[in-house]
Amino acid sequence: MNLFRHRHFSVLGLPALVLLITAAGCSSADDSPASAVPSPDATVAGLCRKLDEVLPAKVDGVRREDPSPASALTAGWGDPAIILRCGVAQPPKMVDPDVANGHDTDAVPGGVEGVDWLMEKQDGGAFRFTTANRKAYVEVTVPAGHDSSGVLIDLASAIRKTIPERKTL
Repeated sequence: MNLFRHRHFSVLGLPALVLLITAAGCSSADDSPASAVPSPDATVAGLCRKLDEVLPAKVDGVRREDPSPASALTAGWGDPAIILRCGVAQPPKMVDPDVANGHDTDAVPGGVEGVDWLMEKQDGGAFRFTTANRKAYVEVTVPAGHDSSGVLIDLASAIRKTIPERKTL
């Protein structure tokens, strides 16, 4: 339901909604980090489940500690957590001509160990990487303090094995 289409939408209810979403996203019985679970189609979800089965126990030297809610579409390592989400939507920056031409310094395409990535700078020194040219988009958020290249190297083999390349013309 699109709330912005209804004329009776209450602006006063918006702060309460934001507070509720924030509290729900931050609270957890086991103190694991929260991560939104993607909602891909059945084909992509199947690829993501295969990826989950072969993800490494350690990434950048830290052990796997999955975020909540538990899902085969998300994984995490360490604290602050490196978060992987499989089956996300294609990032708008991936089709932005300024990125492709190197004119956008906040988003950079590149490849690591046979996997192409779009790198986007985030607040606080974090980076978000999203696979490119694959049949499913895999997003990896790397917080400041982690070696981004080490993270991508550690994940590359699992992604290559389970998420086939998308044929381009």
